[in-house]
Amino acid sequence: MFADNVFSELYRFNRLSDCTPQRPTETRKQPELGVAEAAIRNHSPLTQPGGSEVWRQAGAPSWLRLGKILAALPLVGFMSRSLVTPLSTDLFDYSLPPHLIAQTPTARRDQSRLLVVDRTARSVTHRSFSDLPQFLRAGDILFRNNAAVLPARLHARRPTGGQVECFLLRPVEGERVWRCLVRPGKKLPIGATFAHVDGAFAGEIVAKHDDGSALVRLTTPGDEPITHVANRLGDVPLPPYIERADRSRREEDLARYQTVYANKTRQVAVAAPTAGLHFTPELFSALAAQQVRTAEITLHVGLGTFKPITTSTIEAHAIHREVYELPAATQRALFPPFTGRRIAVGTTSVRSIEHFLATHAAPHPENHNHIAEADVFIYPPRTFQGVDALITNFHQPRSTLLCLVAAFLAPGSIDGIAWLREIYADAIARDYRFFSYGDAMLIV
Repeated sequence: MFADNVFSELYRFNRLSDCTPQRPTETRKQPELGVAEAAIRNHSPLTQPGGSEVWRQAGAPSWLRLGKILAALPLVGFMSRSLVTPLSTDLFDYSLPPHLIAQTPTARRDQSRLLVVDRTARSVTHRSFSDLPQFLRAGDILFRNNAAVLPARLHARRPTGGQVECFLLRPVEGERVWRCLVRPGKKLPIGATFAHVDGAFAGEIVAKHDDGSALVRLTTPGDEPITHVANRLGDVPLPPYIERADRSRREEDLARYQTVYANKTRQVAVAAPTAGLHFTPELFSALAAQQVRTAEITLHVGLGTFKPITTSTIEAHAIHREVYELPAATQRALFPPFTGRRIAVGTTSVRSIEHFLATHAAPHPENHNHIAEADVFIYPPRTFQGVDALITNFHQPRSTLLCLVAAFLAPGSIDGIAWLREIYADAIARDYRFFSYGDAMLIV
């Protein structure tokens, strides 16, 4: 199934159903939860098989109802990471009314809503993304992923007339052989061929892999790069929760499922860095006037970003790898002297930064760019070396991205898990829009 429709297979694991959480106040402080989280981890039925159902029946509980649940649990003290049981994946599950899954972007990028979390004050405030400059200050640096999204879904036909979808993932041998996802996978064995109806390209399956992908040799008239063909004919690789009955929104999706700062010469991503979709040229101009700088990261975002956690515990999940590139100037910005806060735009930017700093105590000498594969899995109680604030969207249940946000809310502890659940319940109650075309969070 993964080979036939990778996004549908990933999405299948995200159980989205109605819930009716209580509507919290506009801005409020959150209580400390260190002891309570230890209780959840070690003694609560929520961490046992079927425990997420207990939580769902509580209706994404408010702090009052969470307190009632915890009151029935044995009281335990703070416990070190080595003394507690593994984190149940159910702790990162939640219910979401389907109508809150954003199907289209806002009319203007910066009209999206912004939920601001102040970790020091333990408060939550609800604003608009256009208000972002009010929360940044001179000297801050935004680390942003400038990768561009390739319209990677190509449509063709087999010699028998059957339809084929060829999803370009990455080149293996120049422009001629690509790792792809092809559908229908069972009807496309090694040696099978397909072609575009107008002859724009043809493909041959030359190998198949256990992960469901295939190596495809692609040919084009006049040896035109297949990326040029994709830009003319390909569909935007939207995730399956964004429903499109036809191609009538193709031009809008081409423009909006792309950041305004995407480097069009670096079409190396099959998914947009969605936290960056809210920025406008005018907003960057306002931030520059405020002496907020930017630093570039190029991240080859793959489909592994969206793979849900299917293991019963977080620790058992095998994290995917993603290639990233850090220019020399970006490397220098990660080390002292600091002029302000290091603000990551997107969870994937966090992974790149933390992977680099885990293996480097200084920038590369002689202004060399850094290219590597990030394989770090960030979840509570992780601490952070290179990120002081985070801009992110609202993420799918049981995802590695949700784990990262929980860790960032309370570095060095597991307290962020319950706080994240409360924040998400708050956002659901206020009709925030979720996922790729949805609203944003700023965590300072």
